[in-house]
Amino acid sequence: MDSPLLKAEVQDFIDNSMQANFTKIALMKNPFPEIKWNDILNQIASKNKAKEKLPTWFAHRCILYPSKISIEQTSSEITAKYKASLIDGKTLIDLTGGFGIDDYYFAQKFNRVVHCEINQELSEIVQHNYKILNQRNLECYSGDSLEILRKLDQKWSWIYIDPSRRSDVKGKVFMLKDCLPNVPMLLETYFNYSDNLLIKTAPILDITSGLSELQFVKSIHIIALDNEVKELLWEIEKDYNGEIALNAVSLTKENIQLFSINYNNQEVKSEYSQPKKYLYEPNAAMMKTGAFEAIGVHYKLEKLHKHSHLYTSEDLIEFPGRIFEINEVIPFDKAEIKRHFEGKKANITTRNFPISVEEIRKKWKIKDGGIDYCFFTTNLLNEKIVLLCQKIQH
Repeated sequence: MDSPLLKAEVQDFIDNSMQANFTKIALMKNPFPEIKWNDILNQIASKNKAKEKLPTWFAHRCILYPSKISIEQTSSEITAKYKASLIDGKTLIDLTGGFGIDDYYFAQKFNRVVHCEINQELSEIVQHNYKILNQRNLECYSGDSLEILRKLDQKWSWIYIDPSRRSDVKGKVFMLKDCLPNVPMLLETYFNYSDNLLIKTAPILDITSGLSELQFVKSIHIIALDNEVKELLWEIEKDYNGEIALNAVSLTKENIQLFSINYNNQEVKSEYSQPKKYLYEPNAAMMKTGAFEAIGVHYKLEKLHKHSHLYTSEDLIEFPGRIFEINEVIPFDKAEIKRHFEGKKANITTRNFPISVEEIRKKWKIKDGGIDYCFFTTNLLNEKIVLLCQKIQH
């Protein structure tokens, strides 16, 4: 790609500006008048965003970046690697390529990967970057992905789609039919070209809603990174009619925590009890499953209340979430709260409780931080209680 941004002196300037104050850089005179100053500033801002999220791209000189918003919206390398671990085959076509992070990792598993992107400039940027990264089994096509699919006219091992929400449906309930491409409407068309689809959706999509719009769902993966749900993945197999696996995946740089259940078999009932010695708070991916009774049954834990989604046990177990030792249980009483907390530091969480964390802090002048963890919640007798805990590091 013949871009003036790739000149050695421009790349040096971008690299040397990484640690500088961005506001000061933005106000200085453009040292390269033949290039739009905003284009250079965008490279600096986007590269800074990529440092943690896309270390492979960041480590290579002469990588070109799209807008900072595109970098924020793209998959991280950690989630892309996990995604690629789920599927394999000979060929994959990505109908919504974007910045191409997912495809780079799919290309480690497939013989041939095709990246489709409607934005020609972005397509050219991605093609350039793949050459810099020396990834040779990737092809980039610019244009409407459905037309490209028809033009290439072959059977693919997998089709990958990351539909984007249309801008004219703001405020409405998030539905797949409101996205581009409209996957529910095009499902039969896609099956002419592959028996296997992997669809990535935003975490805001309700799982029940997604299942009502899609056919032949084989498994759903809820992907969280550093305890924030980033995306849902829907594996679809043509004519599949079996049980649906629901997987809550919590990723960090260090490890992967996985909780799996059968979505079709959630009619289980957890045991309930008063708080015991240990308290368990499910991670964000587990919470997104909505399988709160199944969590209790699976880990042989007891719930504090139907709507509290906190669990307890007398003996310590391994659990994908935060674990605490309960030091004391006190009633939600003004005098008790004042005696234990007023003017002190504490980490506060509310679960199934009528007052917000902000209101609690303001009312009793409780500062944030420290080693004490307090859960304001409701027990099985519908009594408002406060659990005074210490976090167990593991």
